[in-house]
Amino acid sequence: AKGGIETPLIERKLDNCKPCGGAIPLCMIGEFDLPMEIVDRKVTKMKMISPSNREVDVGKTLSEREYIGMCRREVMDAYLRDRAEKNGAQVKNGLYLRSEQDGSDGAFTITYSDYTDGGKVGKPTKLEVDLIIGADGANSRVAKEIGAGEYDYAIAFQERIRIPDDKMEYYKDLAEMYVGDDVSPDFYGWVFPKYDHVAVGTGTVVNKPGIKQYQQATRDRSAVKTAGGKIIRVEAHPIPEHPRPRRVKGRAALVGDAAGYVTKCSGEGIYFAAKSGRMCAEAIVEASAGGKKMCGEPALRVYLDKFDKKYWATYKVLDILQKVFYRSNPAREAFVEMCESDYVQKMTFDSYLYKTVVPGNPLDDVKLLVQTVGSILRGTALRNSAAKTVNFSARPLPSSEKAKPAAAPAASA
Repeated sequence: AKGGIETPLIERKLDNCKPCGGAIPLCMIGEFDLPMEIVDRKVTKMKMISPSNREVDVGKTLSEREYIGMCRREVMDAYLRDRAEKNGAQVKNGLYLRSEQDGSDGAFTITYSDYTDGGKVGKPTKLEVDLIIGADGANSRVAKEIGAGEYDYAIAFQERIRIPDDKMEYYKDLAEMYVGDDVSPDFYGWVFPKYDHVAVGTGTVVNKPGIKQYQQATRDRSAVKTAGGKIIRVEAHPIPEHPRPRRVKGRAALVGDAAGYVTKCSGEGIYFAAKSGRMCAEAIVEASAGGKKMCGEPALRVYLDKFDKKYWATYKVLDILQKVFYRSNPAREAFVEMCESDYVQKMTFDSYLYKTVVPGNPLDDVKLLVQTVGSILRGTALRNSAAKTVNFSARPLPSSEKAKPAAAPAASA
């Protein structure tokens, strides 16, 4: 809209609280000109907690000006939506239903339910547009329409808990990450500080029916520090595990969760959703000369090529890390032990805060490799020498289980 293009923005439930950990990197604050009012907490310390409850403090390499921002999505999303409206976007309280295209390269007629009047039943409404940007989440209807393909997804479960003031003081600038088979077989559990409460959650791909069991384990392991808390909200949401096979078709493109832009290992998606949306919009504005001429798939392909070129390495590295360190408890113990290294902490935070894959020092990389292998071997030896235990693992699900489409908002241009 700011670039001169008429932009209807269709979104259902304008007061929606999207289930989300809410962490944003430092570079996003400046890059997207975000006011500090939307940042609930500045996290400068983290605790990595291993399966054996070994705690490692992370964050000692951060400078005084560096931090991870913690936001509530209902606050941040409302700010971005209001700013888009001030820049000329036409915000519509509606639910995207479907679209029909006039020929293979013609305009789209969108059908959506309009809830502007505040009623529980939306009014069927049609809208003609030249391009569609599907920003409608993991269960994207736009993705289904363009045949974007299926993908694996995780279920994230989170409880917002208001805890006593003295315990909130402990978490004022601290986030915790728990790893272990008890909290998740393939991810991590977390305690993230918000404005006046903490968010406690976990996620999994391989055993979705066990998500509440893993959530209870996360609650149990953080129980002493969150004792006396009151649950004020329970949230659950699918999280894509990898980019979709197809993200552009004709005059339609996908961004954010709809495109599958969530990283493995960390589960981060906010920055990449915002960045992909901006890159897509910039490609359209440039190709259309600010809305003066028609553009189509070639312009959208420019966005896709730029995004993949810039972030492919990030997704690949985090995919490898997850496969190496989340596969067993000995590997998780090694991961937490590795996090004690100042070198690892600096590399990790520089990559996360500024969204670049930081090249390492070859000598330090060799030392790190030796240390990591040693940690894994020690952990494996300890596991093998332990007494036999009864296996209570849940029934494995077929690897072919895929996300099912559900109602979601869509943005159109």
